[in-house]
Amino acid sequence: MVHGKLEVLLVSAKGLEDTDFLNNMDPYVILTCRTQEQKSSVANGEGSEPEWNETFIFTVSDDTPQLNLKIMDSDVTNDDFVGEASIPLEAVFQEGSLPPTVHPVVKEEKYCGEIKLALTFTPAVVCSLQIPLRLQQSGHVISLDYMSSISQSNANLTSIPLQETRRPDNEEGTYSSWN
Repeated sequence: MVHGKLEVLLVSAKGLEDTDFLNNMDPYVILTCRTQEQKSSVANGEGSEPEWNETFIFTVSDDTPQLNLKIMDSDVTNDDFVGEASIPLEAVFQEGSLPPTVHPVVKEEKYCGEIKLALTFTPAVVCSLQIPLRLQQSGHVISLDYMSSISQSNANLTSIPLQETRRPDNEEGTYSSWN
């Protein structure tokens, strides 16, 4: 399973149904990726064609199916639901990044505008861990090198001779030194 970060550049929307009758609506977006939720700034007075140009970061794995966007209109009392979009993530996991792309916004299963965003997926960093283990009987140290990569795991065992040396400040203790 691949883990990493998903960077979402929320660019703009257009053709949204304006839910305010007297003046332009004040839209914002709630972005949800599994249990992670983030909120854009409110595009005050920008009505049906808001621009945000904001970036959001989510921690994801390749079994995260989609990014959900919920567009709302900020009001003094209750915020109004404008529409929503679901963005499949499979393509960004395969490609690494997708340029700003327009996605349909729907409300009650009817088209009600579009939203533009770019996606970038960065896999988690490959790391190497070395754990020395002392074998009492053989006088050797076993070094376990564990490498976690994007698509597979690889473990190798190697045996390294142990050299015991007395500490100058503690005649009873010993430690291992690597040659």
